[in-house]
Amino acid sequence: MMRMRRNASPGSWTCSTKPARLGERSLGSHFSSPGSPQAEKEEVILSNQPKDKQAAAAMSPRERFLAACRRKPVDRPPVWLMRQAGRYLEEYRALRARHDFLELCKSPALATEVTLQPVRRFHMDAAILFSDILVLPEALGQRLSYPEGGPRLEPPIRSAEDLARLRALDAPAHLGYVAEAIALIGRQLARERALIGFAGAPYTLATYMVEGATSRHQAQTKALAFREPALLEELLERLAEGVSDFLLLQVEAGVDAVQLFDTWAGDLSPRDFARFALGPARKVIGALGKAGVPVIYYVNGIAAHLEAAATSGASVLGVDWRVCLGEVRRRVGPGVALQGNLDPLVLMAPPSEIRERVRAIHAAHGRGPGHIFNLGHGVLPETPVSGVAAFVDAVRELGNA
Repeated sequence: MMRMRRNASPGSWTCSTKPARLGERSLGSHFSSPGSPQAEKEEVILSNQPKDKQAAAAMSPRERFLAACRRKPVDRPPVWLMRQAGRYLEEYRALRARHDFLELCKSPALATEVTLQPVRRFHMDAAILFSDILVLPEALGQRLSYPEGGPRLEPPIRSAEDLARLRALDAPAHLGYVAEAIALIGRQLARERALIGFAGAPYTLATYMVEGATSRHQAQTKALAFREPALLEELLERLAEGVSDFLLLQVEAGVDAVQLFDTWAGDLSPRDFARFALGPARKVIGALGKAGVPVIYYVNGIAAHLEAAATSGASVLGVDWRVCLGEVRRRVGPGVALQGNLDPLVLMAPPSEIRERVRAIHAAHGRGPGHIFNLGHGVLPETPVSGVAAFVDAVRELGNA
């Protein structure tokens, strides 16, 4: 575990390996019986608190999540998990045995059921829409399939002629099934829990569209960036417009926040990150500004790009597990909320180890507002259900953040 140690310079924190002692109770969750002397004392204490602290004493999951996104006081950090709906759940596997993956994404009723499965089990503070980032390239005209070995997009975009074949996006017409699913999910959640929409960030979508499949090194994409940067930038411009329209459609349908996944941008050099990933992401985030919902910008491998990502305009930065959350807070300052950052494989550990790691992350971030608990990447298919339950329970045990 880690605890925070103040350096000589004011406001500067580093991570050490010793555990910090944290209270295990959540404010407002263990109050005394009404009418008792202890309860009357607690009421006086609450009445003397600032109004934002009083509001934090009793929050719905949705209120807790949105407050944390906006760096407001909360009773405890909210928690949800990337890829919280998926193959580790028995109920998902039962549905998947009867329906292919794209059918689950494109049927509003099935997407609603899959979205709600983990929330019913674990009662996270937020649900995230069940879909896939590659439905947008499909809407632009590429053929999308999911054979063994991962998704395929055909034909790949590697020339001006390939780019010219893409169609203009009409988000309501091409992706209306996503809006229908959001409306159904919203009715089920009844504003008790937050609903998060999402899309791939332009650079990450471009890697799939250029490579035609998942590629660890993005060789074709980087070759295009170095040989014909104007062509890649034209594709990124098209994608920034399409992603903006898609996310605005989701906001209009009722999501409370959106996450922009830049899964492959962490592999770029700082110079190329600024040009090919951050620039297009800023355009998307800027287009969402008037929508009034928090935007989470997740970059896998963000450590090399923290200061740059903090200028994206996002309300929240998603952080993977390769960097201490205290270092992240020190480097980006208090002006942006942070989300993360447990290693997904820690969910394989015993509950006591999961609890210890959760407390270490909580201590690393510190007591200030603006932290959302999550993994540093998505839940893996082999993750035990008990590990997810232990993680969510450990976050609930934390005191006032």
